[in-house]
Amino acid sequence: MKKFNIVRLGCPKNDADMDILRGIFENKNYIYEENPAECDYIIIDTCGFIDSAKKESVETILEYSQYREINPKVKIIAVGCFVQRYYDELKKDLTEADGLIGVVPPQKIYDTINSEKFSYYNEIPEDTYKCEYRYIPETPYAYVKIADGCSRKCAFCSIPYFKGDPKSREIEDIKNEVEFLVKNGKKEIILVSQDNTLYGTNIYKKQALPDLLSELNSIPGNFWIRVMYLHPDFLSDEIIDSIHKNEKVLNYFDVPMQCGSDSVLKLMGRIKNTGELEKLSQKIRKTPSILRTSIIVGFPGESEEDFEKTLDFIDKTEFDKLGAFVYSEEEGTPAHKIKPKISKKVKEKRLETLMNLQKDISSEKMESYIDDVLDVLIEEYDNGVYIGRTFMDAPDIDGNVFVKSENQLNLNEFYKVKITGSYEYDLEGEIIGGNQ
Repeated sequence: MKKFNIVRLGCPKNDADMDILRGIFENKNYIYEENPAECDYIIIDTCGFIDSAKKESVETILEYSQYREINPKVKIIAVGCFVQRYYDELKKDLTEADGLIGVVPPQKIYDTINSEKFSYYNEIPEDTYKCEYRYIPETPYAYVKIADGCSRKCAFCSIPYFKGDPKSREIEDIKNEVEFLVKNGKKEIILVSQDNTLYGTNIYKKQALPDLLSELNSIPGNFWIRVMYLHPDFLSDEIIDSIHKNEKVLNYFDVPMQCGSDSVLKLMGRIKNTGELEKLSQKIRKTPSILRTSIIVGFPGESEEDFEKTLDFIDKTEFDKLGAFVYSEEEGTPAHKIKPKISKKVKEKRLETLMNLQKDISSEKMESYIDDVLDVLIEEYDNGVYIGRTFMDAPDIDGNVFVKSENQLNLNEFYKVKITGSYEYDLEGEIIGGNQ
């Protein structure tokens, strides 16, 4: 039987794709092999969003091509966003890869590789995939991709140009996948796409995220549903209400507002100004909720005055969670032509200033949870301490809760935890109730 290995780069959307792809391969009696040197195929799922991700993709392909010295028969197959975006250049110059496959659905990747005619394939798909098979991750959570593609065309983002228009999966198909994951012990389902407010617009001709959440909420079991990536310009009252009213859907809003200056928001191709974003934040928080955002620092044309407005916006809004990034030049996007450019030194200084502000905001918010009792999903055990997450913490990007217990706890289970201490982004506590 043939063996394969998957190397995952990039975002959770890639994780969702590769869980599907692994399931397809294993259903066809391929064997997943942890040691790449013993594989017939090494599949590298690339990212092509920003410069650092592109560099990592190339370096990873070169690194894994060295396994040919041990196993001359191994085939290196690069797939995904980086391949799609730079297909012609890679086809010409990246001879270390035996195959190049773009952002096609996982079934097409399997069919192409299995045919042994996998050298090149990069047609932008007209549809997304159905989930007939998928790998069950070892984590207590699983990413489920509900759609692909994007039509927002923000000035700084290249994704619409190589992923194409939005393509949504059917509600029934997503529900079947989630039911499968819950039956197999997953305690958190995380819905991802380029922009979840776009879900359903191509097949249902409306924002169908509320309908999807209602269906997923009806699935029996004790589990969380977390919704990521909600574009603020298109986050409707109906979507907000659906997150608030469905008890299994966490009151966690991941809303990338990107800036606090009206003039820069306009350059970014955004619609809502800061006043409207503040009203949106208030709507979200009418029911107690966690508000997470992301900020781009050093966008072309961002003056010191613009940056100060962003700081004031963050200080006023007091986001519960915030990620910030320096602007990365992306050829082919409208922002690439905007001037003046901001120097690397200035961007990094602004990033440091912004994150110091957010650190103070987060510290106060974390301290406010002391003496509260929260549901915590226990995920790890390390040096006598259990590590878990609350409803306000998405994996890998938010905080943790550190829990000491005299009794052994079951991993991948919920526990009642009384919060006894806080840090800048994390909490600590003690068990007061058994697993639920």
